[in-house]
Amino acid sequence: MRITIRLFGRLHDLAGATELVRELAGAATVATAWTVLAEEFPAIAPYARSVSAAVNADFAKMTTPLADGDEVAFLPPVSGG
Repeated sequence: MRITIRLFGRLHDLAGATELVRELAGAATVATAWTVLAEEFPAIAPYARSVSAAVNADFAKMTTPLADGDEVAFLPPVSGG
């Protein structure tokens, strides 16, 4: 299946892109997409425990299944005042 991955904040900076298209095999989940991304861009791997995700603009868990054509967004934690 083909998905679009959108990256925000520090994740965008570390990957050097705001949007990536990737092919995932089989029954993929948001976690699968994250794993593919972290393997390609190891500098984002430490964000695994704190990143938020959305599928097609709705917040999602890492266990959320993906379908062909889905858009997955990963958002790092936000701080500030």
